[in-house]
Amino acid sequence: MEGLLLDKPLNPNKLLKEQFVSNLTGSSLAEIAALSTIVPALVVLRKWSSGDNTWRDTAKKNDDVHPVRKDWMHYFSALLVDYLTVVLPILLVFTVLAEWVYTCAISLVILIPIYIMNKGFQSHLKAELNRLPSLRADISSYRVSVVLVTCLCILAVDFKIFPRRYAKAETYGSGIMDLGVGSFVVANALVSRQARNITSMSFKAALSSISPLVFLGFARIVSTLGVDYQVHVGEYGVHWNFFFTLAAISILTSIVRIHPKYCGLVGLLILAGYQIWLSFGLNEYLISDERNADIISQNKEGVYSILGYWGMFLIGVSLGYYLFVDTSSKGRSRNTQVVKVWVLAASFWILAVVLDSYIERVSRRMCNFAYVMLVFGQNFQVLSILTLAGFVSYENNLVLEDAFNQNMLGSFLLANILTGLVNLSVDTLSSSSLAAFMIMSVYTFTLCMVAGLAHFCGFRMKFW
Repeated sequence: MEGLLLDKPLNPNKLLKEQFVSNLTGSSLAEIAALSTIVPALVVLRKWSSGDNTWRDTAKKNDDVHPVRKDWMHYFSALLVDYLTVVLPILLVFTVLAEWVYTCAISLVILIPIYIMNKGFQSHLKAELNRLPSLRADISSYRVSVVLVTCLCILAVDFKIFPRRYAKAETYGSGIMDLGVGSFVVANALVSRQARNITSMSFKAALSSISPLVFLGFARIVSTLGVDYQVHVGEYGVHWNFFFTLAAISILTSIVRIHPKYCGLVGLLILAGYQIWLSFGLNEYLISDERNADIISQNKEGVYSILGYWGMFLIGVSLGYYLFVDTSSKGRSRNTQVVKVWVLAASFWILAVVLDSYIERVSRRMCNFAYVMLVFGQNFQVLSILTLAGFVSYENNLVLEDAFNQNMLGSFLLANILTGLVNLSVDTLSSSSLAAFMIMSVYTFTLCMVAGLAHFCGFRMKFW
């Protein structure tokens, strides 16, 4: 009996789960645009209705037990409302309401300007220009939105309730999950040390700063092999994963130091050269099943796509510098910055459509030029919608945003651990729609509450 238990595989449905996320073609660019409208619109509407989150101030003014308890209740009540009005609707749209995504997007697009016209302009005119929320607050909201959607999708993709067109495409095409990888790169680039023109870090210090990413990359390899977890080889290769990609980008940026003024041009040149290489045959090699014994061939998708992600990162650094850091440029008012963000969003979307139609279809697997432009278009679309929050006065970011922003990496790691535990303990492929939705609800609720508890207690996960 004991021998039988030892022989039982930890993940008996591994092959079925790998097939479940293989050979997919993604969704349309229009649907990606619709989904990218819904998420930030929900955040904006919640900000306008959240009122004043002053739990910290009350705690400072009162030292007795009762007010502190009241603040604890106030904090987690606000966090619960954030969950019910932001996270749960996103979960619904990505699962049971997936066929209504355009209706949901159009409804929110109509609702936001109505709200602004009713309440926004009056409060906007009363507020002094320098007291309006800065774009830094919008950047923070945008980064949290990226993490939230990513954490939700990494588990949802294993259930049938999650539309297959939202999952990662096999070769060409793009599901909403394909954009998570690039979104992390862009989100990091916009607020990076390079974008802030901080060049004091030595190469040794740079290596030390990426050591957590390298550790996490190897930890993922060991853990997935140890529990026989499903891994789609066509995504990055046999051993590669996204932590290694992030580490490689950081190493390259540390070795080749470029002033943020010129990062955009260098990034475009790298992408152009890489795209030419792809068009002359590299793309056929990368999407083929050919794998030799050497380490590069075994991980060809992850290794070669570094060029695309590095170009993407450098463009993000340049945009972060010009939009949010460079104090010498004229037109630094919030309104001017907001217009620039909207123009950039539209421009990137147009470039993505043109490149996808006439050069090469979008491919996250190769990180080609069309994919990079799509990532920037989608990310700046999210950011541009979040800037609308400034048209109506609000006090602070959401409690949910503060919680995830303080422990972004920690929240992502927790989501990966919870995803692994669910997959090893539940037959996700056989789960009914109701069971899947309940599991997803408990998962996202747990993630939000743990992040909130860490934030409330002042805990911050930092590796270096």
